[in-house]
Amino acid sequence: MLIGRNKETKILKTVLQSEKAEMIAVSGRRGVGKTYLIRETYADQIIFEQTGVRNASNAEQLRTFTNSLRLLTDADIEPPKDWLDAFFLLRKTLTPLLDKEKKAVLFFDELSWLATPGSKFLDFLGHFWNDWASRQHLIIVLCGSASSWIIRKVINDKGGLHNRVTKYLRLQPFTLAETEEYFQAKRINFTRYQIVQLYMAFGGIPLYLESVEKDKSALQNINEICFLETGLLRNEFDRLYPALFDSAEHHIAVIRALASKRTGLSRSQIINAAKVPNGSGTSRVLEELEQSDFIMAYHPFGKKKKDKIYRLTDEYSLFYLRFIENSVYQGEGTFMQLSQRQEFKIWSGYAYESICMKHLPAIKKALSIAGVYSTVYSYFRKAKADEKGLQVDMLLERADQVINLFEVKFYNTEFVLTKDYAERLRERERTFLRLTKTRAQIQSCLITTFGIKENEYSRDVLHRSLTLEDLFIPFS
Repeated sequence: MLIGRNKETKILKTVLQSEKAEMIAVSGRRGVGKTYLIRETYADQIIFEQTGVRNASNAEQLRTFTNSLRLLTDADIEPPKDWLDAFFLLRKTLTPLLDKEKKAVLFFDELSWLATPGSKFLDFLGHFWNDWASRQHLIIVLCGSASSWIIRKVINDKGGLHNRVTKYLRLQPFTLAETEEYFQAKRINFTRYQIVQLYMAFGGIPLYLESVEKDKSALQNINEICFLETGLLRNEFDRLYPALFDSAEHHIAVIRALASKRTGLSRSQIINAAKVPNGSGTSRVLEELEQSDFIMAYHPFGKKKKDKIYRLTDEYSLFYLRFIENSVYQGEGTFMQLSQRQEFKIWSGYAYESICMKHLPAIKKALSIAGVYSTVYSYFRKAKADEKGLQVDMLLERADQVINLFEVKFYNTEFVLTKDYAERLRERERTFLRLTKTRAQIQSCLITTFGIKENEYSRDVLHRSLTLEDLFIPFS
């Protein structure tokens, strides 16, 4: 049963009705559900499927291709010597099997593993498409976990695949609403607070969510999945990045550097902290991590576009580096013990803030500004001898001349806005206006878990107060 993916499913089904041949590229990080989406949507149309094998030689990839081809015919096929012969064999085998009334799907999964260096796989795939497949009642699906590789090698190819991709889908992790729908489909009845707890540790990765058991609480699940020696996510970090990226050492170094800085780092700060070279290689690493949904790039308010700030937004990586990596499993109470530390409270605030940034479309719906064009920023001004500094981790500049300054708090009870805290928020508005010289209207908004206890200060200072319930508004 497919959960969410409504937009992607609609595109895939629409392609079935088109009169022409189609080539679809699908990307998304490991475990996000790409293969499941294609197999479920095209269950009755897939006639040939080939999955690349990690670290296999070109000869071994050709042997697995031959085995897949043997499933379509009783002939004893010898492995072809190269991909030119392989695609000719595929064409020869498929020709009598194609139905003019029903589109057939050819599914190539883990494409970056299939296209080994020097194999010319993509060149001969382009030839196969241009010479024959583009005139057939066919859909070719090219799927890969390294999004930047798909974009660079397939979408932006200047050879035989140039402008041949007719649809591109980038599959992202589940939102909170989709995560809730997933658990409901499995008849797991967590509260929304528990779902947020799980999301803060796992993110919206279906592969990780599959391990959650219905007879255990959110904290028990986190304890067993992340801290038990045999838990799925105990050592997932060591497998995750090498499975996606060649020479993943720099990717991991960047992730570790960003995990140490809550407010994010600029490119130059990343180079210094991660000790990676200052060159195009590091630019590619940042691009690959961003396109695979591990990090987020945004611009400080009032700065030039080149002044990007990068922030770690992959929930699992942050949770692993803060709590799992150096922990020793001490039974059922391991995570409960960790959750009592001040470090955990600091992490919770950061993780909840990152979730809010990922769910800005839901926040905009809750604020009734879904149709207003807006851009998310951060703001930081270092203090000087004669001037106070200011840091705003999340603000929304709107086309209707309003700027929302967000304050995010993760509490397990109602939040109480005190007189002192209210004055801090007022001072923040005044300082922001003075430093930025903006003419926009400033509106302070609070996002908590269980809301705010209304009092004279909350009524006076806050434009709106949102809760975790608002983050569950569907938007994808």
